Amino acid sequence: VLSSERVPLPATSIHILFKTHNSLFFLQLGPVSLLLMGVVCVHCMHILVNCSHQLSERLKRSPLGYSETVAVAMEMSSSQCLRRGAHFGRHLVNFFLVLTQLGFCSVYFVFLAENIKQVCEGAVSPTASSVAVATGLDLRLYMVFLLPFIIVLTFIRDLRNMAALSAIANLCMAVSLVLIFSYILNDVSDPRRLPYASTWRKFAAFFGTAIFAFEGIGVVLPLENQMREPKRFPQALNIGMGVIIVLYVTLATLGYLRFRDDIKGSITLNLPHDSWSNQLVKVLYSFGVFVSFAVQFFVPAEILVPPVCERVRKSWRRVADLSLRALLVCLTCITAVLIPRLDLVISLVGAVSSSALALVFPPLVELVAFPSQPPPLLLLKDLSIAALGFIGFLTGTYVTLEEIIYSDDQGQTRLHDDRNWTTPTTSPP
Repeated sequence: VLSSERVPLPATSIHILFKTHNSLFFLQLGPVSLLLMGVVCVHCMHILVNCSHQLSERLKRSPLGYSETVAVAMEMSSSQCLRRGAHFGRHLVNFFLVLTQLGFCSVYFVFLAENIKQVCEGAVSPTASSVAVATGLDLRLYMVFLLPFIIVLTFIRDLRNMAALSAIANLCMAVSLVLIFSYILNDVSDPRRLPYASTWRKFAAFFGTAIFAFEGIGVVLPLENQMREPKRFPQALNIGMGVIIVLYVTLATLGYLRFRDDIKGSITLNLPHDSWSNQLVKVLYSFGVFVSFAVQFFVPAEILVPPVCERVRKSWRRVADLSLRALLVCLTCITAVLIPRLDLVISLVGAVSSSALALVFPPLVELVAFPSQPPPLLLLKDLSIAALGFIGFLTGTYVTLEEIIYSDDQGQTRLHDDRNWTTPTTSPP
C-alpha cells in the first residue's frame, strides 16, 4: 500500500513483523501498549507530513524532506536562538536518520545470519530442534559470508531497478506469514495463565523494540514526494500502517502464547527444523529481508554519498560512490558481529535513534512551525509525546546497554527474572 511508482518498499513496513522481544509480551500490558505506540507513531508521521506541506506552501518551495522540514521550521521561528540553530537541526536529523537506517541494516545482518545458519544446520540434522542445534559454523562467519552479496546489492543506486525484486520479496513475505500463522495457531497456550504486567526494565526494553518496529518516519516524506498523487498519501498511510499494526500485534501476541519464555528475537528462529514448510519460511523471509537491506540502505546513502562525491574529481566520483557504499555496509556488518543478539540490537537501535525520529522531533517541529501561539491542548499533546520519547530513549538505552555489557551474568538475570512479574491472584479454572 505504501509503495509508489519509483520507490517499491518490500519491507519498509512489513519488516517489523519478525521482531518479538524475549519475554516482553505479557498478557495485558504488552498488546495494549503496542497498539497505543503504533497509533502514536502514525500520528507523528501525519504531523511531519502536515508540517512539511505548510512550510513548503508558505515558502513556495518544492516538497521538503525530514531534515529540511526541521531546518526550515527553525529558520522561520520567532526565536533567535532557534534560527541560529537551524543548520545544526538539519545535521542532527540527518545524523539520526543515518544512525537509524544503518541500525536497521545491522539488524538485517543478524537476522539473515541466524536464519541461514538454522536452515543449513537443519539440512544437516533435520530432526534437531531449533533450540538444541548448537553445532556448525559460528554465527559471525555467516555474516562475513553474506557481506559480499549485500555489498553488490547496495550498488544498485536507483530503486526503480529493484521493482521486480521488490515484487518477489513481497510475495515471499506474504507466503511466509501465512505459514507462520498456520504453525503457531496449532498450539496456543492458555492466556489466562500469563502475568498481567512486568517490571520497568522489561518495559523499557519493550519500548525500544516497539519503536524500532513502527519507525518508518524516515521514508514517509520521500515516499509522498515521489507519489503520482501525493494528496492520497494520508489515506494510504492510514491503511498501510493500520494493516501493519494489526498484523504486528496479532503475530507478536500469538507468537508469545505459542512459545512463551522460549521465544527468540525472531519468531522464525523458533520454528523447528523437522518440517519443509518451516525451512521454507526461513528461506522466503530471509530473501525478503535481503532485498529490504537495499531499501533501508537507500536513505543513509542519499545523505552521505553526494557530499563525498562533490569533493572528488568527476572521473573518480563513481569509484568514490561505490567505495563509500561498501564501507557503510562493512560498518553495519561489524556492528552485527560485535552485538550478534538480534533482540538487543533491535532494542538498542529503537531506543537510541528511532525514538528521536518517531516521537521527539515531529511534535517539537509542529510547535515550532505553528504560525502563532499554539493552543494549550496542542501544546500539552506535543510535549507529552516528546517527553514519552525522551524517557523511552533514556530508560531503553540504559537497560539495553546494561544487558549487552552484562549479558552473560547480571544483565541476563535482571531481564529474565520472573520473580518480579505481576501475576494473577487466582488461578484460572
